[in-house]
Amino acid sequence: MTPCPTAHTVLLACHPQTNSQLVDGIEVRVRWTELGMLHFTYTVTGDIGGLRIPPPRSPIQADELWRQTCFETFISMKGDPAYREFNFSPSGEWAIYAFGDYRAKIPLAIDPVAPAIEVKSTGRSFKMDVDVRLDQLALRPLDTRFRLGLCAVIEEADGAFSYWALKHPPGRPDFHHPDGFVLEIEPPTLEVAGESFRSER
Repeated sequence: MTPCPTAHTVLLACHPQTNSQLVDGIEVRVRWTELGMLHFTYTVTGDIGGLRIPPPRSPIQADELWRQTCFETFISMKGDPAYREFNFSPSGEWAIYAFGDYRAKIPLAIDPVAPAIEVKSTGRSFKMDVDVRLDQLALRPLDTRFRLGLCAVIEEADGAFSYWALKHPPGRPDFHHPDGFVLEIEPPTLEVAGESFRSER
């Protein structure tokens, strides 16, 4: 793995057991903001009109968002089996889950705060920007690199699904598998992190 620079752009791969005739590709850009938030930009290109995209709803926490078009991020600290799962829906709904190890769900250590989600769509592209606060990662120490798994579930108008990720482990789609956490990024500087916490009080 190589450390992520200030901004890093990657392409997701479609799982070999699923396919899409409508999606040409999915790109994800990751960066730290000046306030120490982790910012994601998911961009889907292709026949956007043929996709089933959830309409806007109240931006509340909701479960099973992966049963429709949804964008996901899995975050762990290098050398630690614990991780967080973030689900971001184009509807504005979201979810955060904590795991102590592979699929071993544990209670969240802090009250979850809604990520900021913004959606833009054109004829051939669909873009979603998401900001996640640093304290929502709840992973320490701050001088340890983050390991990310970036994923997407795409539902088409006919009900077909395709599953996208940076790396797919063998077998069926499994976004939780640690082999999929292949993007390594440096933490924000302590100065930026401190400013982030001060700005949120």
